[in-house]
Amino acid sequence: MNTTVWVPAPTGEERGVRGIGLFVRSDAEHLSHLVKLIDGGDLRVEVARRVPLAELPALHADADAGVLPSGKVVVTPGA
Repeated sequence: MNTTVWVPAPTGEERGVRGIGLFVRSDAEHLSHLVKLIDGGDLRVEVARRVPLAELPALHADADAGVLPSGKVVVTPGA
């Protein structure tokens, strides 16, 4: 899944993986439900990379170039 729908969701056709763009409603009840799914093992979020906020421009450049890793990228506030 890709929540930044202006960037194409990466796919892995050779692995049978289909990428999609997805919008979610970001309210506390919905987010709590997602946490329960993750905690229960029913939803898995693969974090491929963690990037400090200061490197956000480079992350966007990677996205534009189509070279983001498979999985989610987490942007952290510090180094």
